[in-house]
Amino acid sequence: MKRLFVAIGCALCLSVAAYAAEPAKAPAAPDAKAAVAAPAATPAAATATAPVDAAKPAVAPAAAPAKKKEIKADRTITITMFAIIIAITMGIVVWAAKHTKTAADFYAAGGGITGTQNGWAIAGDYMSAASFLGISGLISLYGYDGFMYSVGWLVAYITVLLIVAEPCRNAGKYTLGDILSFRTEPKPVRAVAALSTVTVATFYLTAQMVGAGKLMQLLIGIPYKTAIIGVGILMVGYVVFGGMTATTWVQIIKAALLMCGAFLLSVLVMVKAGFNPIGFFDEIVNNPAIQDYTSKLVLKDGVILNGLDAGQRFIEPGLFLKAPLDQISLGMALVMGTAGMPHILMRFFTVPTAQAARKSVIIAMFLIGGFYILTTLLGFGAAIHLTPQGIKAVDAGGNMATMMLAQQMGADIAPVLGDIFLAFLCAVAFATILAVVSGLVLSASAAIAHDIYVNVVKDGHADQHEQVTAARITSLVVGAVGIVIGILAENQNVAVLVALAFAVAASGNLPVVVMSLFWKKFNTAGVIAGLLVGTIAAIGLLVVSPNMTYPKAIAASAQKTIEALEKKQAALPAGAALDEKDAKALEKAQKTYEANKDGKSMVGLDKPIFPLKNPGIVSIPLGFLAAILATLAFPSRKSEEMWDEIYVRQNTGLGMAKAVDH
Repeated sequence: MKRLFVAIGCALCLSVAAYAAEPAKAPAAPDAKAAVAAPAATPAAATATAPVDAAKPAVAPAAAPAKKKEIKADRTITITMFAIIIAITMGIVVWAAKHTKTAADFYAAGGGITGTQNGWAIAGDYMSAASFLGISGLISLYGYDGFMYSVGWLVAYITVLLIVAEPCRNAGKYTLGDILSFRTEPKPVRAVAALSTVTVATFYLTAQMVGAGKLMQLLIGIPYKTAIIGVGILMVGYVVFGGMTATTWVQIIKAALLMCGAFLLSVLVMVKAGFNPIGFFDEIVNNPAIQDYTSKLVLKDGVILNGLDAGQRFIEPGLFLKAPLDQISLGMALVMGTAGMPHILMRFFTVPTAQAARKSVIIAMFLIGGFYILTTLLGFGAAIHLTPQGIKAVDAGGNMATMMLAQQMGADIAPVLGDIFLAFLCAVAFATILAVVSGLVLSASAAIAHDIYVNVVKDGHADQHEQVTAARITSLVVGAVGIVIGILAENQNVAVLVALAFAVAASGNLPVVVMSLFWKKFNTAGVIAGLLVGTIAAIGLLVVSPNMTYPKAIAASAQKTIEALEKKQAALPAGAALDEKDAKALEKAQKTYEANKDGKSMVGLDKPIFPLKNPGIVSIPLGFLAAILATLAFPSRKSEEMWDEIYVRQNTGLGMAKAVDH
């Protein structure tokens, strides 16, 4: 216990030091510069699940308006709120550590979480900073298309409720590997399942870590690496010492804070609209700034819209996801990917009964549904009160829309309230990231420690102390790796990684989970083929899709800027020169062109081969097809003989390992 307190104290001190590292006052100029530079990485970081089109490079002149609206959280107020949240969650870790004695405690909280608590925890695990910031930002810039992301994730839980929640809870123990290995050859299946779990968790974890770093860097000036290290220390502390119990309660607290913040801000938005939904949408359609912004977006497709027609177009589909197949593919990945996410599946092992598992999903659906309704109000409210142009000036991806809206709504009441409200939402976003990364680290460490070490290396012969020790060491290693990857991925388009996480989960994990539970002939060959083909197909298609960065496309865009500015310069009177703004834009475009004209994507391509942003429409069927064909090609009598037992277990819970009594 003494070492526990020392570790927690060190983590707390280092974390607080991370936020206080920069001087309290910084010159205004660097702040504006940060606001300009941030969109290169921040949108991807915070959007999490909203795949920003990396193939569309930012045009240099667009950076100039960034000074138009600056968002800066009050450091003193924000750090105070951060410290309060850290103190509360560290208290939970100390309490949870006293109750974490066995492997069941560490991985599944001893099965002692109630359905209501688990429902809140699932919501907390699912409502990431991406949802809070990214979706509202997409709605503020693309209207209806941003809302489609909310619908996708809400509908996803119907799949979870009807297909996987109860059977997984009854058939498994701690991990995805437990479910898949029940009537197959356990060692190869657990190894491949662990690989898939770690792959999904790594992509998602990287996005959340980079999101934390960029969010703190942009809002309160904390150095990126310092923020990443602070988040990493905290998440490792939550998991290593508190296990699933601490992670669960951190997620519950975070979900409550997030709902409160979103609800309060939504009320302020509706107060402005007189609590009149019809008037609210009329205001969107009649907003001149939205009309002008939409006109320019639609004009790219060769269509000319003005006035009310342009305003109406903002609340219709097709501004962001222009291809119907892209919408279908994204929907498939979201709806099916959720049911295959390892950190979501783990939550069903924490409840004592199948009834509690069903109840937890229903509660999570209501919470998540309510939350996404609120993000819709926030997104459209930001478009009305901040204008899409003003939002893009601060962050090209729109991820700061909610923060900007909070600051303005509070300041309209009293200037200090704007700072308090912004600081509160910064702290909530920080708590959101901590909760999600803790769940991801726990799922990855469980796959390595429980599936690989205990069941493959030790062949299941490890006592409780050894299992818990292995789990804690693995969590520490996974957390450390997460910190390193987060630092290395600072400038990467992490939205691509999140899209990939859901696509991999839908293409690899879901097919084998569903067929393990519902197909009598399914066997070892089917599990391995489904996991490998689905995962490889999703990754392979994504790296040749428009989501990747194509330097020659960036160079072509820069060339257009150069030609336009050179034409403008040629039209000036003899001896006259471009103004300072255009001269800098021309210089930047020329440098961009030279740096990218001969470049290729990370896999050596000049342009995408696969036309869709999300591979789900192809990779998901491939995952199912591979699993089916391999099963039929290599039948297993043992798997068929054990079908009756798994069928009874998944429907009744008979034979499931009992939760440890406390």
